[in-house]
Amino acid sequence: MLLVFGLTVVFRTVGEGTFHCPQCGGDRAYRRRAARRWFSLFFVPLVPLWRLGHAVECRACRGRFPVSALRAPTAQQMAAALVLRSGAPEDAAARARAIETVTRYGEPDYDDDAIDADLVVAPVFLGQEVERAGAHLAVEAKEWFLAEAVRIALADGPLDEGERQALHAVAELLGMSRAYALGVIVTTEGASR
Repeated sequence: MLLVFGLTVVFRTVGEGTFHCPQCGGDRAYRRRAARRWFSLFFVPLVPLWRLGHAVECRACRGRFPVSALRAPTAQQMAAALVLRSGAPEDAAARARAIETVTRYGEPDYDDDAIDADLVVAPVFLGQEVERAGAHLAVEAKEWFLAEAVRIALADGPLDEGERQALHAVAELLGMSRAYALGVIVTTEGASR
């Protein structure tokens, strides 16, 4: 009689969202996974033994990272911070729009404290991260990204020159030409009136 038994690790999904993947270098969907060791018989887990902890798994590259990877801001958060910094970061309507945009993007816990934390991050770092994310985005995603930044800037009223410059800077970081970015900005601006 042949008995095959052993220990197996089983992962279970306990949460999902969007994060900045350290391996891909861009914003990606993730699954937060809980690991548990099981006693298995004939490769079938039968008896749960002990919990091993949590990990974050990128849905694109399948890389697994510690939960601390979720603390890195996403490119959308950084773009929102860049646009808010150029306009009126204390304006309640602009902050509310930034929170709404980032939570719809996949960060349900984004709030005023998170905006304040993102606003103190060095603009050079923010720019580098948006540029890295832009290298992995499809054309449509770049348009959506810039349009959302325009909507954030429009939340406190018409665009001023500082906001326009910040939006063009975000578009350049995303790899969009100046003319293409102008088209997205003007179209979004017209649609919001």
